[in-house]
Amino acid sequence: MESKSLFKRHLDHSPFLISGPCSAETPEQLLKIATDLTNNVKLDVLRAGIWKPRTRPNSFEGIGEDALKWLLETKKELSLNTTVEVANSKHVELALKHEVDILWIGARSTVNPFSVQEIADALKGVDIPVMIKNPINPDLQLWIGAIERIEQAGIKEIAAIHRGFSAYGISNYRNKPMWEIPIELKRIYRDLPILCDPSHIGGNRDLIQPISQKALDLTFDGLMIESHHDPDHAWSDAQQQITPFVLKSILNDLVIRSSKIHNDEVLLKFQELRLKIDSLDESILERIGQRMDLIESLGEIKREKQIPILQVERWNSIVNSYNEIGADLKLSEKFISEFLNAIHTESIRKQTIVMNR
Repeated sequence: MESKSLFKRHLDHSPFLISGPCSAETPEQLLKIATDLTNNVKLDVLRAGIWKPRTRPNSFEGIGEDALKWLLETKKELSLNTTVEVANSKHVELALKHEVDILWIGARSTVNPFSVQEIADALKGVDIPVMIKNPINPDLQLWIGAIERIEQAGIKEIAAIHRGFSAYGISNYRNKPMWEIPIELKRIYRDLPILCDPSHIGGNRDLIQPISQKALDLTFDGLMIESHHDPDHAWSDAQQQITPFVLKSILNDLVIRSSKIHNDEVLLKFQELRLKIDSLDESILERIGQRMDLIESLGEIKREKQIPILQVERWNSIVNSYNEIGADLKLSEKFISEFLNAIHTESIRKQTIVMNR
């Protein structure tokens, strides 16, 4: 994907910053927040929720078109770039009419190819940057599909926004970050700018700083952070919004690390360690390959003797014993679980092939 530098980090390596209220509530509120932001931080784009897709009806669902008028007035008064979320062709039409500079597609829309295609069709022939949030469920292919649909509409400047993924159960996060998914997207689209939305990942203003730092350490290009002049009385998502003054403090505390190594001695040490790591990784893969050869031999015996593939007691014994070994090696229980599940899944696949010969 060919990408311009609109969403890239600044020359001083500070992140590209998008901020503003979760929802535009009144013209006075919007202007107050935007003014405080421009006076305190290096703001690249003012965001504001115009239409709010809520989980349940009868919640505040945004002001709508009137708020676009306020956003345009604020844009002109403070000479700001603006961005809003669009979910259908009507939203696109109204946003363009009110001179919005950047559009973004939200997680609830990204998950639906019909919605993304409707937006893509409305954008044909339009020269405007588009940001695409990850789908609400952890599905990388859906995210890639949305990017491809917008790209095929002729949009040249595209960025991805990582806002975390919904998951059932108790979590410290509103939406689990699952960093491995945006990292894989970054591997596939090396030039695609990726921004992080700490507000929606954390769902709690206390988590914004550590999530932002993690994103920068993973070389994300920018941040989208919700801000409000009076967060506790915001009309939506009050608990995850911060004042522009708090935002300034968070940004000042972030450590900006350079991915380039300028010291020859450090570079040589890096290369030495990486060669050792690569050698170990090759050995691990070779051993796993040898294990799978044994698994196929085991599958032959099971097929001949009509023994089922899954042996639950044996599997439980492996899991319990390897969890203890992993703990001794200071490996997390989550890692051991995912590693064993991957090995087990491949083992079952191999034995199934043998069984079906």
